[in-house]
Amino acid sequence: MESSAYIALSRQGALRREMDVIANNLANMNTTAFKGEKMMFVEHLVKSKGGENFIPAKLSFTRDVAQYRDMGAGPIKTTGNPLDVAIQRDGYFVVDTPGGEQFTRNGRLTLDNEGQMVTEHGYPVMSTAGTPFFLSPEDKNIHIAGDGTVSTSNGELGKIRVVEFEDKQKLQKQAAGLWTSSQTPQDMAKPQVVQGALESSNVNAITELTKMIDVHRAYDSVKSFIEKEDQRQKKMIEQLAR
Repeated sequence: MESSAYIALSRQGALRREMDVIANNLANMNTTAFKGEKMMFVEHLVKSKGGENFIPAKLSFTRDVAQYRDMGAGPIKTTGNPLDVAIQRDGYFVVDTPGGEQFTRNGRLTLDNEGQMVTEHGYPVMSTAGTPFFLSPEDKNIHIAGDGTVSTSNGELGKIRVVEFEDKQKLQKQAAGLWTSSQTPQDMAKPQVVQGALESSNVNAITELTKMIDVHRAYDSVKSFIEKEDQRQKKMIEQLAR
């Protein structure tokens, strides 16, 4: 196979992986606090082995080197549920999991059978005191203040711990909308918490659909080029054979 076909194939492979990323973004556009992902490409230059030039020409290949996430906050959607909590701007809730402390921006909370405040996947939400929240049947009128302070008709129960990180791109994605990090989390001095609301996905559906169309067209264009290049090579071989 000639270099032109290899170059086209490298582009086609990168486009296919980009399509997978876009499809995953669209599939999660309604997932609470989901962060959209993007591809990072570079031009990979290789010296051509053909030709007799003193300075060989360089072949330009497409190479996808990484994926990165848009860690920007998504829009806040009001739900009216007193146990739904959203974080404005920066910050992450701290939850206790079997794997240790992990972090999330998904504030869809609930009470388990023991009255413990947990995430929708059953992980306890931690307070600034390092303890979970327990509510008794007598605790009515749950109120969560803007600084994360949880109170009921029987008084204050504690303050939800909200932390931040120096480099959010170093957070590692886990299952159930959770994150882990090798960095030391820093407690936020003035978190901005909204009760009765959830953070939506930061994926823009129109933008992603437009990108999907562009990638699909580019993929078809490269496919057509490879097919024409294959036909050209076959025709050349047939002529040489004669």
